[in-house]
Amino acid sequence: MIRKTVGLAAAAVLAVGIGSAATAQAQQNSTAGTTGTTATACALRLGSVTSTGAFTSRMINATAPITVGGVRGTAGVFGANQVQHLSTFNGTLLGAGGETRTGLTVMGGALYSSTFTVDSESQLDPHYPHNNLRIGGGWGNYRWIEQSVLQPHDAQNPSRIQLYGQRTDGTTMRWTFDGTGWRGTAGAGGLSTVKGIALIGRTATTETFLANTRSGSLVTVTWPTKYLAAPSSKVVRGTTWQGFEQLIATKCGTNGTLLLGIDRDTKSGYLYAVSHANGTSTVIKSLGKVPLTFSDPQYFRIAPKYDVLNGG
Repeated sequence: MIRKTVGLAAAAVLAVGIGSAATAQAQQNSTAGTTGTTATACALRLGSVTSTGAFTSRMINATAPITVGGVRGTAGVFGANQVQHLSTFNGTLLGAGGETRTGLTVMGGALYSSTFTVDSESQLDPHYPHNNLRIGGGWGNYRWIEQSVLQPHDAQNPSRIQLYGQRTDGTTMRWTFDGTGWRGTAGAGGLSTVKGIALIGRTATTETFLANTRSGSLVTVTWPTKYLAAPSSKVVRGTTWQGFEQLIATKCGTNGTLLLGIDRDTKSGYLYAVSHANGTSTVIKSLGKVPLTFSDPQYFRIAPKYDVLNGG
């Protein structure tokens, strides 16, 4: 059971800037310069859960124009309209084209650790467990959850698993998995105006998110992993980012980010190549509209086992 009362830090009000109203399609089109990444070599593996509970996977490729790979669906992973929130899922490749996928989900107001394995045809493999293990209740009042898994290639280096979740009152909480359960490590206020948030950077001592606000700002939020440490923020752009309800990000190049913004009102998505985050000096290049209708109830990223994020 997660101990929600442990480690609640004093509220840290984050500077999110003040933006004016503008359309999402016009975002960053006038940005000059290059991102320092090779956009055509980058791709985001997008997952979704359909209204019937199927788990889908497809690649969004930062080509010119943007291309979307074929969808691979796995029926029977969840019940129909069961999933309320999902974290990033991590995929571990198996022999003969199979894959084990693991992530956190919120269903019926409770938090679960969800694991299943697919065969080469992306169908549930009955030779492996298909589990939704209940962690704890009290998650009906959360807007979103995210899990960060640091799994170094070198087994001698420390690994780390952290869970973030934002309550409907705007307070963002964090827990660390200690091998046997989840331990609360910090909480912070000041994020009540955030609409979408995506993890873009992970070091031995910090984790950095990119977030957009209702006023149109785009900001980075950097949270030290130290117990009870408070996050800090930097404005990246002051306007035009209010149109997205969700942000999803993955590594692009050595230290950049491929960013997907999803507009739920129009069921559309837009792709951006983002340089290493550095406040207003961050370079953002619009790659265009994604040729896909975003009509599934849930979208998230499917990450590899060794998930390197250097964008923040």
